[in-house]
Amino acid sequence: ELACLYHDLGKANQKFQEKIKGKKVKGEIPHGLLSIGFLNIKELVKKYGREKVKILTNAIAYHHERNFPFSDYREEVRNEIELMKNDILDFKYDKIPELKIHKLPSLRYINGNRVTEEDGEEVFNQYIVIKGLLNRIDYASSAHENVEWENNFLEKKMEIWKRQNKIYDWNDLQKYMKKNRNENVIAVAQTGMGKTEAGFLWIGNSKGFFTLPLRTAINSIYDRVRNNIIKENLEERLGLLHSDAFSEYIKREDNKDDYEKLQLEEIGISEYHERTKQLTMPLTICTIDQLFDFVYRYRGFEHKLATLAYSKLVIDEIQMYSADLIAYLVYGLSHITKLGGKFAILTATFPPFIGDLLKAEGVEFKNPEPFIDEDRNKIRHSIKIIDEEINSDFILSNYNRNKVLVICNTVKKAQELYEEIKIKVPELKNEVNLFHSSFIKEHRAKKEKEILSLGDKNNKSGYGIYICTQVAEASLDIDFDILITELSDLNGLFQRMGRCYRSRSFNKEGHNCYIFNGGDKKCSGVGYVIDEKIFELSKKSLQEKKIDGKISEEEKINLINELYTTEKLEKTNYYKEINNTLAYIKGLYTNAMDKTKAKQMFRNINSVTVIPEDVFNRNKEKIERWKEIINENRKTEMSKDELEDLKKRKAKARHNIMNYTVSIPYYLINSKNTKIYEINKYERIQRFMCKYDEELGVIPIKDLVYEDELSSWDNFF
Repeated sequence: ELACLYHDLGKANQKFQEKIKGKKVKGEIPHGLLSIGFLNIKELVKKYGREKVKILTNAIAYHHERNFPFSDYREEVRNEIELMKNDILDFKYDKIPELKIHKLPSLRYINGNRVTEEDGEEVFNQYIVIKGLLNRIDYASSAHENVEWENNFLEKKMEIWKRQNKIYDWNDLQKYMKKNRNENVIAVAQTGMGKTEAGFLWIGNSKGFFTLPLRTAINSIYDRVRNNIIKENLEERLGLLHSDAFSEYIKREDNKDDYEKLQLEEIGISEYHERTKQLTMPLTICTIDQLFDFVYRYRGFEHKLATLAYSKLVIDEIQMYSADLIAYLVYGLSHITKLGGKFAILTATFPPFIGDLLKAEGVEFKNPEPFIDEDRNKIRHSIKIIDEEINSDFILSNYNRNKVLVICNTVKKAQELYEEIKIKVPELKNEVNLFHSSFIKEHRAKKEKEILSLGDKNNKSGYGIYICTQVAEASLDIDFDILITELSDLNGLFQRMGRCYRSRSFNKEGHNCYIFNGGDKKCSGVGYVIDEKIFELSKKSLQEKKIDGKISEEEKINLINELYTTEKLEKTNYYKEINNTLAYIKGLYTNAMDKTKAKQMFRNINSVTVIPEDVFNRNKEKIERWKEIINENRKTEMSKDELEDLKKRKAKARHNIMNYTVSIPYYLINSKNTKIYEINKYERIQRFMCKYDEELGVIPIKDLVYEDELSSWDNFF
């Protein structure tokens, strides 16, 4: 309360008052630093103690992030505080009856170094909460917004959804999550057990964040929840949060289908998006980069961690995250739980070493026995291990107009198989498809829609071959008849198997999952995108267990539990990378980094967004028109509706340009194969000279890429 009352009093200084009247001022001191001159330190210390006064002083002084070296300008701050004595003579503030200017607090309370871990864990955690909540309250009051929208609906909505779907009772997983709402939980449950619903039952009527690794899956869950569960008053109940969320909102607002259309009752899309960004919504579906970048403790990180301190966080598909993201999650969850936040990890497979890492950071959680279908005799998969490299002849011999999903470890291998099949059997041209990460967004979205249509569990008559990379490994709700895959590692393998016979029983003779382990060679990508040691351990595990034929869900979980132990993985590069990342973020100085740098590092920006040159040339006129819209100036006489329209047109224009882009590895870029396309002085995109078509995606031009870079591209996933 004190932080809220005092944080803006420094605005009474003469220079700030002149600035808000439109005058130009020089040498302005951040008002937060001047506000602390109003604090009666002596009386506050008597009442609260020195530690709490230091927390209060720093929270007020630094509630705005300014590049102002306080320790170099201490005397100037002191003088400006003295000058304010005259400025406040006629100032009345009923919340503080005796408003006075006091002297600048001593170095003990503010010395240019903010409150950090060095002040002790308890002090630092209190500071995070006080400053973080002050930031959120300050922003909300300036925007005339609620700081929070209450979750008083989700439990009731889940019960209504259950009745409407004629579900007699929640299953064991869902009952367990409902019963353990106040606990941290790691629950393993097979595909088809209703993990999403279990997550919402666990959140209940609390503030909740539901996270997934892939934006496609996040968009899908958001649509499911808004259309099937929440249905009304969306603008105060449910938000979508990832780097392209505003465009997704616009897309849904423009949808002609009444069921799919996003209909807001009180506010526009811009305000709805802003509410979501400011974390005010009771329920938010999001990517972890929107929350967990606080692990870098950049300047201004506190509001995210302070929010998570009273929230519940669901983490779905944890096994999909890379080594660095696992480290961020482990470190982040340790901070969230210390402050009072709760988490639930819901997953089809859970590598035990992650549990060990969490325990090592002092994180406590419940880890019940895996939840498996009540019919334990139900078998979904029958495996055949093949000691060879994956090949097109095998794919063709097993096609027989089934729905066949082929998953390769790298883009290059997927492209090769696709080309071979087209050459060998030209009449299959319309039945074989390619889907990987190296298509421009427009084509990728189209292909995603097509694979979802063919893989729909209700599509009984469809047939075709889809050759993919790990983009099809998780979160795509598809159900194919046959899986033919390269071995990556056991975890990835079982994820891939989840795209075949998703919830059906396999009651036939023979096999529906064929795994090529490379024989005496490595599968593509091993040693690059797949840890070589984990690949070898996975291969050995399948051989030693003599896996051949039908495999139960229980057996899959046991294989994961036996392989992914700390003891077996601690010498792998993957495990070392997790520990190195943990050591790095622990060793960072709090407030040393800015927010932009933290966001880049969190997303592990080792890729770059480009427009393939021939895509740019084919669409140059349209791109130029969209560029003009992006650069339209905001006019002072614009009404609220006109401003909203301008924001939406700019967002659509950006989205349209980005639809022509693709992310490629940073190492492919050099001065020979790129040109800069400048949208304005803040935004630019690289044009990449490569071969590109809608069938194959990006293929680098050998003469324009260095030899070692081309070798790395061969192993890009």
